[in-house]
Amino acid sequence: MDNLTDLVLDYEVPLDEVPDTTRGRAFSVATIVIGVVLVSIMVVCGVGNCLFIASLARFQQLRNLTNLLIASLAVSDVLVAAVCCPFLLDYYVVKQLSWDHGLLLCAATNYLRTASLYVSTNALLAIAVDRYVVILHPLRPRMKNRTAYCVVLLVWVVPAVVSIPSAYMASETAFPHLQGHTYKTFCAQIWPVDQQLYYRSYFLLIFALEFVGPVTVMAACYTRISRELWFKDLPGFQTEQIRKRLRRRRRTVVVLVLVLMAYVLCWAPYYGFTLLRDFYPTLISRNRNSLVVFYVIECVAMSNGIINTLCLVSVRNNSRYFRKMGAFRLKLVSSVARRSMDEGEAPTSSLRVTENL
Repeated sequence: MDNLTDLVLDYEVPLDEVPDTTRGRAFSVATIVIGVVLVSIMVVCGVGNCLFIASLARFQQLRNLTNLLIASLAVSDVLVAAVCCPFLLDYYVVKQLSWDHGLLLCAATNYLRTASLYVSTNALLAIAVDRYVVILHPLRPRMKNRTAYCVVLLVWVVPAVVSIPSAYMASETAFPHLQGHTYKTFCAQIWPVDQQLYYRSYFLLIFALEFVGPVTVMAACYTRISRELWFKDLPGFQTEQIRKRLRRRRRTVVVLVLVLMAYVLCWAPYYGFTLLRDFYPTLISRNRNSLVVFYVIECVAMSNGIINTLCLVSVRNNSRYFRKMGAFRLKLVSSVARRSMDEGEAPTSSLRVTENL
């Protein structure tokens, strides 16, 4: 779409009926909600994940596959918090839907937050599969370092590739206020009208590859794991060590299930609204507040990074590694990274394990 007229014709709404989104109480309330969410992302995801990444970089004892996957989550959230959120805060709240930073930054911001979402999805999927293998197949040899690093690389490469259209189709579109004479610049992924079929095909592919498929696999993995841990009788005499290991694994699975539920609750409305907007646009295009609703849904979806940070990184005070970090007497430990010997994971030639994780 080259201009607002093309956008209007595509949505079958006459130009004089296009509502001014930035007017009214709904937009004012949405601006406050968006501002609070973006600031929270910058503070929680930025600070918490940076501390975890720093600890992982400093102490080799903390480096195992699960922690590396969590680090991928942390890095993607930090990139969004440090790079995307300040520009989005200016765009949504300060300038009220006017982009003043150029096409290059518009494309980079769209690409980075899209790729970050897919990195998080793939990392959560890899963690679920890894936990499935560890718990249901404990005698299977642990993967070697090279294989583990290839898994982490794949978590990043796939999103980097499939997110390219979000940057390539990013566009700055100037449009006037219908109730005034000032112009604003709209920054978004905008596909030409004659490529609507390609966009819908691309979106359905992404929807299946980065949401439906991963959620289905993760749900199946945690269902099998839950049956193994809660509903299967352990053979032989249960020592205190066995009961302790079982409690740890159950606690880990509970956290992971909560993370999965939060992911679905945060992102399902975003994908649902996008499906409605792109396949049945006339149902929402005449609604004055439809765009405002989408922006709020989008920010709520982005806030999933906050939930991941709070769930996957807990604060504890009893680790010698994290006490060495300095004045902070905080231990940032992943709740899902418990790969100790008392969990029954043999120390083969795999990545390092530690009692603290």
